[in-house]
Amino acid sequence: MTVDDFFSGFAELFTQYDVLGAFWVNIQLTFWAALLSLFLGTVLALMRISPIASLQWAGTAYVTIFRNTPLTIILTFTYLVLFSQLGLSLSENLNTTFYWYAVLGLAVYHAAFVCEAIRSGVNTVPVGQAEAARAIGLSFLPAARMVILPQAFRGAIAPLGNTLIALLKNSTVAVAASVATETSSLMRTMIEFRPDLMVAIFLLFAVGFVILVIPIGLGTTWLSQRLAVKR
Repeated sequence: MTVDDFFSGFAELFTQYDVLGAFWVNIQLTFWAALLSLFLGTVLALMRISPIASLQWAGTAYVTIFRNTPLTIILTFTYLVLFSQLGLSLSENLNTTFYWYAVLGLAVYHAAFVCEAIRSGVNTVPVGQAEAARAIGLSFLPAARMVILPQAFRGAIAPLGNTLIALLKNSTVAVAASVATETSSLMRTMIEFRPDLMVAIFLLFAVGFVILVIPIGLGTTWLSQRLAVKR
């Protein structure tokens, strides 16, 4: 195959398949799962630093279980158990139901990593800050909300960015929850019908994810340096 044939085949893939639409699905999956996992992860982090032993145990158990469970199993569980066995439907449209189940599976999995990222940020907050909050009469939740978490998030920007990158790449596993319009599903279809363009197909999706991931890495690095807690 000549160079001209390679690039013509590359362009042909864009003509025959909705490549940009598939990437857009992955971006949307990442966005909604990131919001939900940030909320769940923050709650889990509060549980893990809580003075209540039962909350600490529950938060630790969640993180331990979900960090050590393959994402594919979690997404398959949402489809085979929540939908097929229990009949829990999130919409009248099956594709919409599968989409939100994928968001849910991605979120509950990555919430464990978000929790640990925030907890690492809590470790960057000087102990004197928490002691000062207690000295002026603040209980745990007000002290966490007004003193500890704002500084912890600043210290956790870099690990949160790494978690977001992992979430974006892991969104390709959404095919396990029967999301049929994202990149890994489209890639499988391309390989099935256009095996003659195998190299171009792999390069297409590899370059696409590189284009999406690099700005996130650069942005979180810049933010972590700009918003770092001064000593």
